[in-house]
Amino acid sequence: MNKLLIVGTVAFDAIETPFGKTDKILGGAATYIGLSASHFSLQSAIVSVVGDDFPQEYLNLLTDSNIDISGIEVVPGGKTFFWSGRYHNDLNSRDTLATELNVLADFQPKVPQNFTNSDIVMLGNLHPLVQSSVLDQMTTQPKLVVLDTMNFWMDCALPELLDVIKRVDVITINDEEARQLSGEYSLVKAAAKIHTMGPKYVVIKKGEHGALLFHNTEVFFAPALPLEEVFDPTGAGDTFAGGFSGYLTQSENISFKNMKNAVIYGSNLASFCVEKFGTERMQTLKKQEVVSRLKQFKSLTQFDIEL
Repeated sequence: MNKLLIVGTVAFDAIETPFGKTDKILGGAATYIGLSASHFSLQSAIVSVVGDDFPQEYLNLLTDSNIDISGIEVVPGGKTFFWSGRYHNDLNSRDTLATELNVLADFQPKVPQNFTNSDIVMLGNLHPLVQSSVLDQMTTQPKLVVLDTMNFWMDCALPELLDVIKRVDVITINDEEARQLSGEYSLVKAAAKIHTMGPKYVVIKKGEHGALLFHNTEVFFAPALPLEEVFDPTGAGDTFAGGFSGYLTQSENISFKNMKNAVIYGSNLASFCVEKFGTERMQTLKKQEVVSRLKQFKSLTQFDIEL
């Protein structure tokens, strides 16, 4: 089986939405990516760091999902990264209430030896220097490197971010971040500008309005599935990234045509993530549910028209 290396946070989140609130629950970019990618036939490993306050049951959850956790460092006496946020009524905007880096502040990633030759590397949202350090540890050039980032790094580590962007094949960011990174309001112009920074493919996520895939002059749009209930959008973008990179790892095909399918698979899995708080829905998701909803996506976007 092909190998997917996942880099990102494994963390605690406390979330408040118009539909309720949670105490500390399992979160983190790498967690969402890993659980999402576990729905494909592949070998995956997470590179991250936690404190010894991180419950063994959460680590067991990852291993039960066939995720290699040998790259997750547990720091004795350390505290795990914690984020707390409150979403507004539209669920598209939020206020960060607390960000505690804790063990993440001094994180030096160590890629497991048997994953230094991974086929695909998924660089989840982390400091660009950490993302670059992981690429430096690869013994063979991955077939594809996918990077996710956010406006925080554009504000405080832009030179380092631009350096790692030069080294990746695909970047996934939301529309607000694409506009900030490129300085262009039009998403078509923004994608073209980001292409010049290095990535061959640009994925711009638009939340409940779907996702756009750009490659040179080619553009593909995938809608988001209209849902009756959305409880918590935290992790939806990371779940998308896990589905996107997981499908490409399994299929061994990184053509633009196949990336269209990867965008649909990512959008499909993200549609489950938002139905409950945190990773709760992804922990119980069954294969038949995924297949059934893929059929919904197909019927949503398929039509016949005479030209």
